[in-house]
Amino acid sequence: MPQCIAILEHFQPVSIDELTLVIKHLRPSNYPLDCLPTHLIFGSYILKVINASLQSGCVPSTLKHAVVKPLLKKSNLDSSDLANFRPISKLPFLSKILEKFVFIQLEMFLKKDNNITEKFQSGFKVAHSTEFALLRVYNDPLLTVDSSNVAVLLLLDLSSAFDTVDHQILLHRLKHCVGLRGSVFEWFKSYLENRTFSVHLNQFCSGVRPLKYVPQGSILGPILFILYLLSLGKIFQKINISFHCFADDIQIYLPLKMQNGTNDSLHLLLNCLAEVKLWMEKNFLHLNESKTQVLLFGQKLQTTNPDQILGSLARSYQTSARNLGFTFDSSLKLDKQVSSVVKLSFYHLRLLAKVKSYFCFKDFEGLIHAFITTRLDYCNSLYKGMDKSQIQRLRMIQNAAARLLTGTRKHDHKANSGIFTLAACLLSNIF
Repeated sequence: MPQCIAILEHFQPVSIDELTLVIKHLRPSNYPLDCLPTHLIFGSYILKVINASLQSGCVPSTLKHAVVKPLLKKSNLDSSDLANFRPISKLPFLSKILEKFVFIQLEMFLKKDNNITEKFQSGFKVAHSTEFALLRVYNDPLLTVDSSNVAVLLLLDLSSAFDTVDHQILLHRLKHCVGLRGSVFEWFKSYLENRTFSVHLNQFCSGVRPLKYVPQGSILGPILFILYLLSLGKIFQKINISFHCFADDIQIYLPLKMQNGTNDSLHLLLNCLAEVKLWMEKNFLHLNESKTQVLLFGQKLQTTNPDQILGSLARSYQTSARNLGFTFDSSLKLDKQVSSVVKLSFYHLRLLAKVKSYFCFKDFEGLIHAFITTRLDYCNSLYKGMDKSQIQRLRMIQNAAARLLTGTRKHDHKANSGIFTLAACLLSNIF
C-alpha cells in the first residue's frame, strides 16, 4: 500500500461560535446517563473540555461508554429469540459534539489530498449517495449489453462488518496510509482504546463490559470503517475489474467475453474473489458467501446456460437482486423495481386514505411526500430511458397520490384538480 504524503499532526482549536453552530445542528442523543442540562453545553467550560481533548490527544473515559438498547426488528418476531433484536447504541451528547469537530477537521484534511480516500467508495461522502453508486453500477453493464456482450455483477455481503474491525490494523492505516501523526494520532488511539458498554432494557441494566471494534452509533465510526477498507480497492485495480462500494456493500462487475458458449474472463473473477477472501481474512472481516448474489446481463443469455458461464459461481446466480434498496434484474429493464414501487406505494396510499380525516391539508401533504414521493424519487435518475409503459405505472402512483391529497375524483380534469401542485412531480421533469 502506498505511503501517505500529506500529514495531519494537530487539531485546530474550536471557537465558541463553532461550538454553538454544531450543537444547533446535532440531534439529541437520548443517552440515558446524560446528566448535563442542554443549556450548560453552550458554556465556555464545555469548550475548554473539548479543546483540551483535541490538543492533548486524550478522550475522557466518561465519553467512551455506550448504552445499548435491544430493539425488536419487527413487531411480529419472537421476542424470546435474541437474533430478532437489533442493538441500538447511544453515546453521550458531549461525545458526539467532540466527534463532530474531529470529523470536520479529518474530512477537510482528506479533501485536500484526494489520493487518500477510495474514489469508488460512495458511503458517507459529501455529494455521494446510493444513487451516485448505482448509476455507475447500472450504466456500465448497460453499455456492455448494448455492445452485444454479457456482463456479470457480484454483490458481496459482509457479516457484522463494523463489529470485526481490528484496532491495531486501523491505527496502522491511520498513521501510515492516511497520515495522522502527533496529538491527532494519539487522540484516535485514545478514542478507540478502553471503550465500554452496558445493556439497558426497560428498568434493567447489565454490568459494564469492554467494547471492541468501531463504535456503533458514533459520528466517526463510518469514516473509520471506510479508511479501514482502503487497501481493498487495490485488489480490483490490479486484476482490472470494475467495482464500487457503498460502505460495506461491495459491487464487482465486468464484461464476459463469450466464445463457443463459454467465457475467458471467469478465471479473472474467481482470482479476484480468492484475493478478496484472503484480504478479508487478514483484516478480520467475514465475507458472507451464502448472501453473495450474482447477476448476468445480456441478450446471449437467452440461448446460453448461466451455469455454463459462471462455473462455481452458478450457485449464487439470481435473475434479480436488491442492491442498495433498488431492484436489478437480468433484463436491465427495471420491471421488478417498478412493480415493487407500485405495490408498496398503493399499499401506503390505502392506509393513508383511512387516516386522512385526522390531518389538515399541509400535514397530510407531508405524509404523502414521506410515504409516496420519497419512494418515487429514490434513485429516479436510473429510470431515464425506461419503457413508456413502466413510466406510466409510476405516473399512476403520482396521480393517485395527488387525487387523494386534493380529494379529486379519478375522471375530473387534471388542470382543475391541482394534481401538479405536489412538489414531488419529479417524473414530469425526468421523462
